[in-house]
Amino acid sequence: MALPTLAPKSLKNTASLTAGMDPETQFHEMYRTLATYEFPWDIMQALSFALFRTYAVPSVGELLDDTRQFRDHAQKRYDDTAILLEVPLLEGFDSRDGKDAIRRINQMHKMYEIPNTDMLYVLATFVVVPVRWIADYGWRQLTADEVRAITLYYRALGRHMAIKDIPATYDEFAELMDSYEAEHYVPGGTPGVRRTGDATLALFTTFYPKPLRPLIDPFSRAIMDDPLLDAFGYDAPHPAIRKASIAGLKLRGKLVSYLPKRRTMKRIQDMARQKTYPDGYEIGQMGTFAHAGCPVKH
Repeated sequence: MALPTLAPKSLKNTASLTAGMDPETQFHEMYRTLATYEFPWDIMQALSFALFRTYAVPSVGELLDDTRQFRDHAQKRYDDTAILLEVPLLEGFDSRDGKDAIRRINQMHKMYEIPNTDMLYVLATFVVVPVRWIADYGWRQLTADEVRAITLYYRALGRHMAIKDIPATYDEFAELMDSYEAEHYVPGGTPGVRRTGDATLALFTTFYPKPLRPLIDPFSRAIMDDPLLDAFGYDAPHPAIRKASIAGLKLRGKLVSYLPKRRTMKRIQDMARQKTYPDGYEIGQMGTFAHAGCPVKH
């Protein structure tokens, strides 16, 4: 069953639309509200950055490099990932499309020998990076209930993906992510990690108007922490560039706080950066395949 569509309660950004909801029983609805009404741009950016972080782990970045998917089909891989993750959020885990999207994700993962520890780490980035991003750059702070809702949503997603030993709390997810990176990031990076990072940054530049594109690469590096930069083998940006980039993001958050509440849902799949499926998509044809399969019609 699809989740009900929410209408904003107010035209001013003075309170959360999730106020009064119970994160233990309404976590899906709460997270969907955050991702499509309250913080759509922030969560989209944060999830993109979360995935980017995972590429700095050699077991992840080297695998992506070996498949050549990000080097040869970066836009499609980006679009497929965004849509397959968004469909269960919008439609529900038990909806037809939600089940099809999760099935397609699981089918792709089964083609490779991905250890549970890597799957746990990637799941942790989906929880932790958006919470930290909004804390740094959002138009308001998340409430404790909202952080709990995000945590419970991704715990549920992880169970549908058959991930084992999923953390129970946000703090446990944060500890997992930080310790995994400290243990697995390789100073100076590896060739495959660097190629995957370069291909992803090159894709990011195409999301913006041509006059701005020369600024996107230095901006992207400016908001990376030093361990992440080192894990990709990137030089640290000039302090002035880092300061200006962070100030720009904080200013954006401040400006958004004065805007009216969003009246309509903003989906990632409707954004201009989604270019692969202008005429619609079939979930069963997304992603990579070991051999030809039967698509599931969307």
